[in-house]
Amino acid sequence: MGKYIYEWQDWTNFTWDSEKILPLIAQVSAARGLFLGKMELLGLISQDEIHLSAMTDEIAKSAKIEGEDLDIRQIRSSVAHRLGIELDESVTSERNVDGIVEATLDAIHNSASPLTKQRLCAWQAALFPSGYSGLRQIVVGRYRDDSCGEMQVVSGAFGRQKVHYQAPPAKDLEREMSRFLIWFNQEANLEPVLKALVAHLWFVTLHPFEDGNGRLARIISEMQLTKTDGTTKRFYSLSARIEKEKKMYYQVLEHTQRGGRDITPYLTWSLNCLAEAIKTSEQNWRLVIAKHRLLHSIPGYQPNPRQKKIVDMLFNGFKGHLTTSKYALITKTSQDTATRDIAQLVLWGILAKVGGGRSSHYQLSI
Repeated sequence: MGKYIYEWQDWTNFTWDSEKILPLIAQVSAARGLFLGKMELLGLISQDEIHLSAMTDEIAKSAKIEGEDLDIRQIRSSVAHRLGIELDESVTSERNVDGIVEATLDAIHNSASPLTKQRLCAWQAALFPSGYSGLRQIVVGRYRDDSCGEMQVVSGAFGRQKVHYQAPPAKDLEREMSRFLIWFNQEANLEPVLKALVAHLWFVTLHPFEDGNGRLARIISEMQLTKTDGTTKRFYSLSARIEKEKKMYYQVLEHTQRGGRDITPYLTWSLNCLAEAIKTSEQNWRLVIAKHRLLHSIPGYQPNPRQKKIVDMLFNGFKGHLTTSKYALITKTSQDTATRDIAQLVLWGILAKVGGGRSSHYQLSI
């Protein structure tokens, strides 16, 4: 018996406790089917808005799981541009943001196309367009060569690092990745949702690249889930849920990668995460519907660009309280103009005033 899962003979012949897993699969499948059925009843504009929100969340949170905080406005703008969706405010996105957006959308829009080494290498190169990960130059567009030592997942300060996992040696990658790609492209007997979760574990265990493996593993999961859902739009984000439980995510991975071929705990945790992701998206869906009902029921609603910008921000996770001073700062206008704009939004019934005096602020009325 080896220290890591890949040191077991026939290690990818994973096993699990069906009595524990099958009820969870049934629960997730029922929730997915009900939710996707609701999506079909929505108009294209509402679908696009939920798709844009889910993709923005997926990309931002997948990066955050790895400790990288990308500008969510840049992500949203980059996704919207590639989906042909017009935004009230568009910002210029950086190359690394465009790269992860393009890789993720390629996986989703072309989920029926085979996953190949060339495609994976292109995705990984897109994540690191400068050839650097932070201040460190890395190998991009090809599998790692371990020229700087074994691929390890570590934490802690220099000199006191803890090794959580050590990936298979680079000399084995061509053979191991070929097996993975054949399985991913040809396996048809495994329950599709389960396949997405197994693919994530298998890929991240191989850790074929010098950096970006976690993000690529989640992109591969999204690719499989897209095929499973039978659509080229994403309406829920698994990464958004994983990020909320990031510490447990890494603990489950470490436990599984240091164990045997029974991956029941990993699948149990992942299926519960997927169920919560769908539930969260249900809440976002209700917010989108409420927004459309609200904005389309207001007689004479003709907001100016400043008001459109603020309303859009409020419906997409505005942080903190909206005050007249903050409104003026965000829209680059005067305090008097901000006061008039807000008063009109209150009159339309979009905003409601909360509190009084210096502590007063405004929030959505829904």
